[in-house]
Amino acid sequence: MLEIFPVNSPQPHSMVGDKARGEMNAFQRNESKETLFTFISAGDDPPKGDFPVQKKSPKLCGSNYPLSIAFIVVNEFCERFSYYGMRAVLTLYFLSFFHWDENLSTAVYHAFSALCYFTPVVGAIMADSWLGKYRTIIYLSIVYVVGHLIKSVGAIPSLGNQVVHVILSMVGLFLIALGTGGIKPCVSAFGGDQFEEEHTSERSKFFSIFYLSINAGSLISTFVTPVLRVVFIAGSGLYRKTPPQGNILLEVCKCIGFAIKNRLKNRSSQIPKRDHWLDWASEKYSKQLIGEIKMVTRVLFLFIPLPMFWALFDQQGSRWTLQATKMNADFGIYVLQPDQMQFLNPLLILVFIPIFDLGLYPLINMCKFNFTPIRKMATGMILAGMAFGLAAIVEVKINETDMPRLVPEESLIRVLNLAKNPVQVTIQDKDLFQQPVGAFQNPAEYSKLLLNGEQQSLRFTLRYQGLSLPFNYTVKEKLVYSLIVFEAEGNLSSHLITDLEAKPENGLAAVRFINGLNQDVNLTIDSKWFIAVQRNYSASEYSLLERDKYNNGKCITEMGEFPLELGLLDFGASYTIVITNVSGGAVKTWKSEDIKANNVHMAWQLPQYLLISAGEVMFSITGLAFSYSQSPASMKSVLQAGWLLTVAVGNTFVLVVAQTAPMAQWAEFVLFTVLLFAVCIIFSVMGYFYVSVDPEDLEEKEEKRETPSRGNMISLVTQKTKL
Repeated sequence: MLEIFPVNSPQPHSMVGDKARGEMNAFQRNESKETLFTFISAGDDPPKGDFPVQKKSPKLCGSNYPLSIAFIVVNEFCERFSYYGMRAVLTLYFLSFFHWDENLSTAVYHAFSALCYFTPVVGAIMADSWLGKYRTIIYLSIVYVVGHLIKSVGAIPSLGNQVVHVILSMVGLFLIALGTGGIKPCVSAFGGDQFEEEHTSERSKFFSIFYLSINAGSLISTFVTPVLRVVFIAGSGLYRKTPPQGNILLEVCKCIGFAIKNRLKNRSSQIPKRDHWLDWASEKYSKQLIGEIKMVTRVLFLFIPLPMFWALFDQQGSRWTLQATKMNADFGIYVLQPDQMQFLNPLLILVFIPIFDLGLYPLINMCKFNFTPIRKMATGMILAGMAFGLAAIVEVKINETDMPRLVPEESLIRVLNLAKNPVQVTIQDKDLFQQPVGAFQNPAEYSKLLLNGEQQSLRFTLRYQGLSLPFNYTVKEKLVYSLIVFEAEGNLSSHLITDLEAKPENGLAAVRFINGLNQDVNLTIDSKWFIAVQRNYSASEYSLLERDKYNNGKCITEMGEFPLELGLLDFGASYTIVITNVSGGAVKTWKSEDIKANNVHMAWQLPQYLLISAGEVMFSITGLAFSYSQSPASMKSVLQAGWLLTVAVGNTFVLVVAQTAPMAQWAEFVLFTVLLFAVCIIFSVMGYFYVSVDPEDLEEKEEKRETPSRGNMISLVTQKTKL
C-alpha cells in the first residue's frame, strides 16, 4: 500500500520536502482530468475489478438532456399504457365476471395494488446486488408480459369453470405485480443516473417529464401494448449503466442489526456515548456506509406517514369507480362507462404538470415563499383529503335514491292497482295505506312492514265497489313486495310478488313484465332478450339491460306479432311493465318505476378528481424527486423501493378497512378524510425538523472527519485509467 502525507499537515519526516509537495500539488491539479487514485479510508476494503470510465450520452436537441432518457420515457409510457388499461376494468371484472360482492372486489383490487408496490424491494435487490438496473428492467419485463398473457387467457369465458378462471387470473395478476413492481424502483433511478452531476436542474425536471409519461400512458391505455417494451431495448447503446455494487440492502440490514446488537451489549454507563445509534456499527463497517445509512433512515422515517395518501389515492380504481356505477353517466353526445371516469386523473395530470412547473411554482417563488418539497407534499395531502370530503357529500346525495336498508323482522310493501276502479287495502293489525289506491296509479314509496318474527302470515282485505275480499299471504323479513290487484273473469283478485331489494349494479336497468292478457306472450327486446310470460297477470323475472331506449321490441301472441315500445330504461332503475291489452295493431303497456333511476350526474365527480390530481402532482412528483435527491448513489434504488413501499402499505390499509370494518360508504370516505388530515399534521411536524442533505456533501464531510482520526494519513489504491 502506498502512503502519502497531506501537504498541509505537520511533517514528521524530513525527507518530505518541497519537491514532494510540488508533486502532490500537481497530482491535485490533474485529479479532475484523470483519476489516478481512489481515496479510501483505512477501514475500507479496496475496490475490486476494473472501473470503466462512464461515457457521455449524446444530448437531446442540443440541450443538457441525455438522448437516452427519450427511450426511458417512451418505455414508461408503454408500461403504464398496459398496466392502467388492465387495472381500470379490474374491479368491474371481479364484479361482473366472478360475481364477487363490492367489498371482496375492493379487497382483491387493493391486495393486487399493494403487491405491485411490495415487489419493488425485490427489484431493488436484483438491481443493486445482482443484475444492475438495465438487465433487471429487461428480465422482469418478460415476466410482466407473461403475466398479461395468462391473465388474458383466464378471462376467456369458454375456458373451464370459474375456479379455472380465478386461478389463471390470480397467477397472471401475481406475475404482473412482480413485473411492474420489480421495475418500478429501477426505471426512475435509471433515468436519474443518465444525467451528469452538474445537470441537477435538468434531472429535477426529468422527474416531471417521467411522471407526465406515466399519465400519458394511463390516459390512452389499452391492453395489448406490453410488446412495445422493445423501445426500451432499442436505446441500450445510449444508456449509462451503473454496475451493481453488491447486495446493498443486505449490507444495510446487517449494519443496522450490528449497531443495535453492539449497543445492547455496551449499556454500561462507563462506556462513552456516541453521537448516533448507528455509530455503534463503526467497529465493523466503514464510516461512509454508516453515513449513507443515516441518510436513508432519516428519509425512511419521514416516509412513515405517507401511506395514508396512497390509501386515498388508489381508491379511484375501486370505491370511486363503484360510486360512478350509481350515477347518471349520460353526457348528451356520449354515455360514459363508470370505469372510463378514471381517465380524468391522467388527463388532469398532463394539464397540471406544465401549469405547476411553468406557472404556479415560479409564481410562488416570485412571492418569496419557500415552497419546500415537504410543504408541497403536505399541500398535496390536504388536497387529497378535500377530494374525499367531496366524495362523501356526493355519496350522501346518491343514497337518496337507494332502497332503504332492511333489518331483521322488517320488510317493505306497496300496492299496484291494475283494476278499473280505486281499491282500499288494509293489512291485519297494521296501519298502512290510509287512502284508496287509484286504478293504474303510480305507486307511492314502499311502506315499512313490521313483523313478529322471521316470517308472518297476514290477512289482506281489499274493499272494491262495496265488496270486501280477504286474502292471506305469508310475508318474510328483509324482502320487498308488491301486492298486484287486478280483475280476472269479473272478480277482483291479487298476487303478492317479490321485488328487487337494491338497485341494479353497474348502472344497469332492471325490467320485468306482467301479462294482463288472457293468453301467453313471448317478448323480444332489442333482438337479444327473449322473455316468456304466462297469462292472467303472471310476472316474469327481472332482466338486466344496458341503459338505453328500447322501442324496437316485439310481442308475439296467439293473435300475431306486435311492436313493443318500452321507452328509456335509465341508469340504476327498476321497472315493472304491464301488458294491458292489444288494440289498433299495437300492444298497450303501462310502466311503473319500482326503484328510482340514478339522478346524481357523474359530472359531480369532477371536483374530487380535480383536487386529488392536483394533490398527486404536488405529492407524488415531489416525493419521487425528493427520495432520489436524498439518497446516496449506491442506494438510490433502495430508497426508491422504500418510496414505493408506502404505496403498498396504503393499499393494504384499504384492504383491511374494507374487510374488517364495513360501514356506510359515505362514512368510510369521512374516515379516510379525517385520517389523512391527522397524518398531514404529523408529517408537517416531522418535516419541520427535517434538514435536507446533499449526499455528496455528506460524503465529503465524512472523509474530512475521518482523515485526522486516522493519524493524518490516507491510503491510495491504484486504479486503471485511460491516459
